[in-house]
Amino acid sequence: MTLERIYSGKVRDVYDAGEGLFLMVASDRISAFDVVFAEPVPDKGRVLTAMTDFWSSRLAEVAPTHLVTVDPASFPHGAEEIPDLEGRAMLVRRAEMLPIECIVRGYLTGSAWKEYQRAGTMHGTPLPEGLEESARLPEPVFTPSTKAVEGHDVNISFEEAVGLVGEELAHKAREVSLAAYALGAAHALESGVVIADTKFELGIIDGNLAICDEILTPDSSRFWPADDWKPGSTPPSFDKQPVRDWAESTGWDKASTPPPVPAEVIAATRERYVTAYQRISGRSFATWWGVGDDASEASQGALEASGFEDGGKRP
Repeated sequence: MTLERIYSGKVRDVYDAGEGLFLMVASDRISAFDVVFAEPVPDKGRVLTAMTDFWSSRLAEVAPTHLVTVDPASFPHGAEEIPDLEGRAMLVRRAEMLPIECIVRGYLTGSAWKEYQRAGTMHGTPLPEGLEESARLPEPVFTPSTKAVEGHDVNISFEEAVGLVGEELAHKAREVSLAAYALGAAHALESGVVIADTKFELGIIDGNLAICDEILTPDSSRFWPADDWKPGSTPPSFDKQPVRDWAESTGWDKASTPPPVPAEVIAATRERYVTAYQRISGRSFATWWGVGDDASEASQGALEASGFEDGGKRP
């Protein structure tokens, strides 16, 4: 009997695994501009799972995570009935999730850059004058936001976060988030990847604050090739940028059903996800559960055309 699915989001499906456990399954669905496209990105869910597994062990010195195992042989009875499960599922502990997104910014980009251009601030806090787009901040900054059930999350101040979760928990969330980002960013930079910013999901498990959901993945973070980073411009990123760029070029209104995404755009997007994992983890994606060599070889040409010439080569 298949496990009961209790949640289905833009990317993940969550199943009740019993005994205080969930089975989180990362699909290959891809969204941009809050719209899920009809065309999946092959192996995207496996990259998110593999990346989270990698970081879960590396961040253990900062905080526990909710991850129990990614080994399909250890999943509860009934999981085998879920289609295409291998390599994209995590057995995790149930957590009482904080009602805030724990965002850490190390570089001035995205919505933070737009606010700085407008007001010289980031989340309402003044920044030094004369900073350029993508500039490295003097030190990483914890910039929380709300968790919107519908629509967009809203950036909030630390004081507003205190109002939502309490002073002690807000300080602990900031401490854990900054420490996890610092450790992750330092490791990634040694691998030639800049982590410009990231979003952590934190929750309480057995009275302890734990890192939950996906961890430092291309969906929750901005990854830039270190060789391409310089203040004053936005580097290409290891994520769904090809899909966003293509969608912008079509004239699509971002509200109606989007046109079909071309195969070459899907292939280029897949390779950026794979590249992020391989560069940062130092592992071959071909060895991950459910992955073969053929698909990676097929998308290598699209990667090279996009300017990431070395990204798909396995270490």
